[in-house]
Amino acid sequence: MKRIKKLFSWLDKHILELLSGLLLVFIPLYPKWPLLDVLPGYIVRLRLEDFLIAGVLAVFLVQLLRKKVSVRENPLALPILLYLGIGLLSSISALFITKTVPLERIHVAKLFLHWARRVEYMSLAFVFFSALKTTRQVRRMVTILALVMVTITLYGFGQKYFQWPVYSTMNREFAKGWRLVLTENARVPSTFAGHYDFAAYNVIILAVLAGLMFHGSKARVSKIIIIVFIAGFASLLLTASRTSFIAYLVAVSVVIFALSFRYSLKWAATRWVGFVALSLIGMLFFGDLSQRFEHFLKLGRIKDYIAFEILNLKSQEQEKVSQTQVSQDLALVYTETDQPPIPAEPVELPPGVFEYIPEAFPEATLSADAGPEVATLVGKPRTYSPAAFTFGLSSAIRFDALWPRAWKGFLRNPLLGTGYSTLTKTQLTEFTEAESTDNDFLRALGETGILGFMSFFGILGFALVTLWKKRKAIEDPFLFALTTGIGGAIVGMLVNGLYIDVFEASKVAYTFWAMMGILFASIRIATKKSVK
Repeated sequence: MKRIKKLFSWLDKHILELLSGLLLVFIPLYPKWPLLDVLPGYIVRLRLEDFLIAGVLAVFLVQLLRKKVSVRENPLALPILLYLGIGLLSSISALFITKTVPLERIHVAKLFLHWARRVEYMSLAFVFFSALKTTRQVRRMVTILALVMVTITLYGFGQKYFQWPVYSTMNREFAKGWRLVLTENARVPSTFAGHYDFAAYNVIILAVLAGLMFHGSKARVSKIIIIVFIAGFASLLLTASRTSFIAYLVAVSVVIFALSFRYSLKWAATRWVGFVALSLIGMLFFGDLSQRFEHFLKLGRIKDYIAFEILNLKSQEQEKVSQTQVSQDLALVYTETDQPPIPAEPVELPPGVFEYIPEAFPEATLSADAGPEVATLVGKPRTYSPAAFTFGLSSAIRFDALWPRAWKGFLRNPLLGTGYSTLTKTQLTEFTEAESTDNDFLRALGETGILGFMSFFGILGFALVTLWKKRKAIEDPFLFALTTGIGGAIVGMLVNGLYIDVFEASKVAYTFWAMMGILFASIRIATKKSVK
């Protein structure tokens, strides 16, 4: 009886730590297999991780009611609650002031689904903060992160070279849980929804590992961390994500120079030069990332794009060439049925497009027995914008459509925006199957206005300022290295957010807010040690 009582007493004390470790393993490794539709026709579905997190939050609430944990002790409580409150005001404003969300059940449900998802993401900062009370517990979390990093790297290599299964949510059809394999030019997503999510996750973990690697106190541990770091870097290259690679360089650079306060500027400079050199060499000789940078950095085309497309400085000769080309195109497309011929291959494809596939569109034709018209799909030549040829297809989508729509949403209501999930619509009653702006700063401005923007990024600014103020009080080498690494990860996420919606990618968002909880728990542990 005493043993059972002792077991329950231990479990009561460590239950949140056990559940936090489970989340660190389960969230990155479990594929995005759907269980239930949340809304009909919508890409976001309920998954097993949602039920797991709900269970963890239920345990957290029980402990909170029993006064085993406290929300007030968490420095993030007020900033997070402020943001969520402004997000709620923005949602109400979208319904009754700007009226950018129709008062229909499915539209209202989608609006508040996105608000609830942010509650779910940020709740992990409270769970992890309350779960970790000693340095040993924090070390166990870091060990779990390292093991997960190695596992997802091995799985990514399996996808690239051995056709291991891919489960993606890049479109609604794939999000149903189709078992896919990578094609020759595809980028590696590992166990994530897409390669961008996988790359963003790598940036977070690599920044943390960099802090431990450069500030490690034990040679054996440092060697293990170096191996894990190399594995994570190889994964990052397999994703071929330009933005995440730049974010990685910035994040680790921040870590190195932050550590210089414990060493010297010369110490940081020599290590930074070596780090950048090895990273660039790896990028040039492994994977497809160097080719994607080459496509993007075509300075001549960028100059022409700015001059002739943005500033409208077309010369008379170019106008004549353009008119001649139009007359040639018109001569080519005329046929007896007035249908344009489909070329076998266009003259030029934008960077990142490897195969020409005509765009399908419906056409009404008469049936053989002169009955009613029958709709059939006919190939239509695809057209690409000048931005697609200048910067690549993925960048053109941002420049031509996503970013202007977000800015338009901000201008409509500068204080509170037009509400969650409203930026990709082309008309009020449209029900979009997915939401994306590919720029978290513009997305925050468009959806929640300047108040939502300041309150959200204010949380990250608050974390960085707190870390800076407490840097001298964190005397433990391990905790100093870890908190510095998480600080670099925050900066890396901000860089990533310039081009990707990283704070809305579920696996990345869960991990990020868990790391925020670990950051403030580590600061609390270190400052208590310093006081003693």
